[in-house]
Amino acid sequence: MHEAAVNPSFSLSTTFKRIPGVALMLIVCVLAFASLSKDFLSINNLSNIGVQSAILLMISLPMTFVIMTEGIDMSIGALVTFCSVIAAYFLALTHNLPLAITMALFMGLLMGTMNGAMIVYLNMPPFVVTLGMLGICQSLALIVSDGQTISDVGTTIGLAYNGQFMGIPLPIYFAVLSYAIAHLLLYHTRFGTYVHAIGGNRDALKLAGVRVNLHHVAVYAFSGIMGGFASILLTARMSSGHPTAAIGMEFDAIAAVIVGGTSFEKGNGWLFGTFLGVITVGILRNGLNLVGVQSSLQVASIGLLVLIALLLDGLKSKA
Repeated sequence: MHEAAVNPSFSLSTTFKRIPGVALMLIVCVLAFASLSKDFLSINNLSNIGVQSAILLMISLPMTFVIMTEGIDMSIGALVTFCSVIAAYFLALTHNLPLAITMALFMGLLMGTMNGAMIVYLNMPPFVVTLGMLGICQSLALIVSDGQTISDVGTTIGLAYNGQFMGIPLPIYFAVLSYAIAHLLLYHTRFGTYVHAIGGNRDALKLAGVRVNLHHVAVYAFSGIMGGFASILLTARMSSGHPTAAIGMEFDAIAAVIVGGTSFEKGNGWLFGTFLGVITVGILRNGLNLVGVQSSLQVASIGLLVLIALLLDGLKSKA
């Protein structure tokens, strides 16, 4: 007779182990907010969650790569802010959208590459380097904008956030494209194989003759240029550039990655788990807004979400 038929607890235990903590938390959040607010499951609100989560997904995907290499990027929120200010500045100055996008992407790539170079070639701790870059990007955003909102950006860029195609908001297309690019890189290229190995077995890569340092820097460069892409969507969302717009978003990104099951050691990462983590964070913020919870308590709620998800994964490993 089948083992599960003899012992029903076996199948329940096995099923519990196979369900990631983030999936359990996602189900709990959906059920809780659906019962607390009649508007939560409306088409408009669900679409709103997807649109609001697009920017977070665009920076959480490369954060997965970074954490898989046993690093962290504390600067990504400030980097997105700075790139958004740069895009708005050039739009206000020249009204040339391709130039503004190019400059935002270039600054994101530059800052990300600088992070990686200092971490890899100067052997500095990722937390310290990216924390310093956070301060640099925040200061540069204040300098470029003179501490004010840059609002003369025209109406064209706003279409990237407010426009639709076939009834689906454009930010969702950008999010899908970002996920496709990250999935292709991580699971279908040598670069992705090296990302796993940098966090899991760096010495073996060196012995194989791989240019480990170059690929490690490329991880942070990828994070930077994805931050540049996210800044375009942020600028479109606000129809302006504000010097503090995305400050603190790094917390949500790190939380989404950790809740999604990516580990800080041994190169263990799960890109789809990051997607689930982003959706969970997005639902949590949206649901708390619907039920009238103060924004000051929402950060604590996300921190609690991380702890509960990790606790569930810990209990599963012992089950």
